[in-house]
Amino acid sequence: MVPCDRALSGYTRPLARLIDQFERLPGIGPRTAQRLALHLLRQPEEHIRAFADALLAARSQVGQCRRCFHLSADPLCEICLQEGRRNGQLCVVADSRDLLALERTREYRGQYHVLGGLISPMDGVGPELLQIQTLVARVDQEEIGEVILALTPSVEGDTTSLYLARLLRPFTTVSRIAYGLPVGSELDYADEVTLARALEGRRRMD
Repeated sequence: MVPCDRALSGYTRPLARLIDQFERLPGIGPRTAQRLALHLLRQPEEHIRAFADALLAARSQVGQCRRCFHLSADPLCEICLQEGRRNGQLCVVADSRDLLALERTREYRGQYHVLGGLISPMDGVGPELLQIQTLVARVDQEEIGEVILALTPSVEGDTTSLYLARLLRPFTTVSRIAYGLPVGSELDYADEVTLARALEGRRRMD
C-alpha cells in the first residue's frame, strides 16, 4: 500500500508505488529509493524490460545446490564443480552472502556448507530448520579432515558454533575463524584482508 504522506507530497501514484517497493529492500532508505526510482524512469523501455526479465528469471530459476546448499541454478553450484578444491576441508557459513565474502579473499580453496541461518530460539529457529543433519552426513561420508566454522561473532553465531562443535568433534577436527571481526558484525561487511586473517588465525575448538 502506498503511504498516504508520500501520495500527498507531489509523487504521482505509480512513482510512489515504485519508490515504496525500493524502500522495502534492505539498506535502502527513502532518499536512495527515490533516486533509484527516478533513475529507472529515465532509462529506455528495453532496459527496464531486461531488468524485469532478469529479476523474474533469477526468482524462478535460482535454487540451492544439492550438495552445499549455496545458491545455484543447477543441481551443483559452480564452486562444488570446481576441480582442485580441497575436498578434505569444509567451511561452514550461515548463508550465501558469507560464502561469497570468503570467496573474495581468494585464500580459502576448500569446500563449503551453507546452513541457511543460525540457531535462534528467540526467533523460532531451531537446529531442525537448518542444514545441520546434512552437514553431519557430509562429514561422515566425505571423510572431511577439518570443519571450519565461519559464523558471525554474535550470540546466535556462538550458540550455533558450540552446537555444531559438539556434534562434529567425534568425526573430525573442528576449528573456528579468529575473532579479528568485531562482535556482532556480519561477515559480508568485512573487508578481504580481515577475513583472510580470520581464516589464517582460526583456532581448534576442543
